[in-house]
Amino acid sequence: MDGEDLEIRRAAVEALGPYNGSVVVVDPTTGRILTIINQRLALQGGFIPCSTIKLVAALAAMTEGVMDPHTPISLTRRTSMDLTEALAHSNNPYFANLGRKLGFEKVSQYAKLYGLGEKASLDLENEQPGIMPASVAPEGVGMMTSFGTGITLTPLELAALLSAISNGGTLYYLQYPRSQEDAAHLTPRVKRQFEWGPWISDLKGGMKAVTDYGTGRRAAYDPNEPILGKTGTCTDYRVSSHMGWFGSFNETGAHKLVVVVMLTGGRTVNGPIAAGVAGGVYKNLSQQNYFAASGTVGAADEKAKDPFPILSSSPTCCAR
Repeated sequence: MDGEDLEIRRAAVEALGPYNGSVVVVDPTTGRILTIINQRLALQGGFIPCSTIKLVAALAAMTEGVMDPHTPISLTRRTSMDLTEALAHSNNPYFANLGRKLGFEKVSQYAKLYGLGEKASLDLENEQPGIMPASVAPEGVGMMTSFGTGITLTPLELAALLSAISNGGTLYYLQYPRSQEDAAHLTPRVKRQFEWGPWISDLKGGMKAVTDYGTGRRAAYDPNEPILGKTGTCTDYRVSSHMGWFGSFNETGAHKLVVVVMLTGGRTVNGPIAAGVAGGVYKNLSQQNYFAASGTVGAADEKAKDPFPILSSSPTCCAR
């Protein structure tokens, strides 16, 4: 695609290396798709999200008031965790507990609200959305909120949600410019706006713990350029493949990026490996002084002046 950012594409191709998978990079301040590596995997209809679904469960639980992020939840006689530790270590019992408290209807409501089960892009005709099931899987809602059982997710859908988390609550339609001129004149389009309040800081704190000392440590390449993220590891039995997910974004530097890595393959594929690939993308760009540069991402500069130039008619949601 002639509208891709070639510097970012080179960094992503190099980081992906020999792995079978897809890398999607998005500007979270505009919704511009900067590159898609392996469009077939990125657009074909989704895979089980594994533990990346825990971001949806956490936001839903905080919004509904069934969990306080700073209060540890008792999991066993000797084990309790708060949200930060549960995200850092991707603790399945913690998020299964949230799912049971929320119930299937609430989990489904919030997952759909955050863009699961619908196309993420505005202009990709060949995009097939993932699936949100109409009823809970036999394994129960706890498996849905800890592993993503019954759900299929595309890298684009995860990139859109992570963009909203990164920018504080604006879910953009993702746009894939056809040319550099289109990229320079891209107008952000808002799908929905969320009022997450202090909960977004709590979620980001847990996502930073993921890369500081948790399951996504391989993404960290420079303490001065921290990455926030969430891993996912499981098996997608529909396609008989092990899955490795890592959804991430940076918080420092002149340019903000969302980087989603989805790997498929044998038993060596997992979330930590995907985190390493994402870390490679950021590291490659950092070595090119990408994050220190100014004014080279086109529409992002205008976005910095006017944070919400176009608002959709969708109502503000989820404040409680």
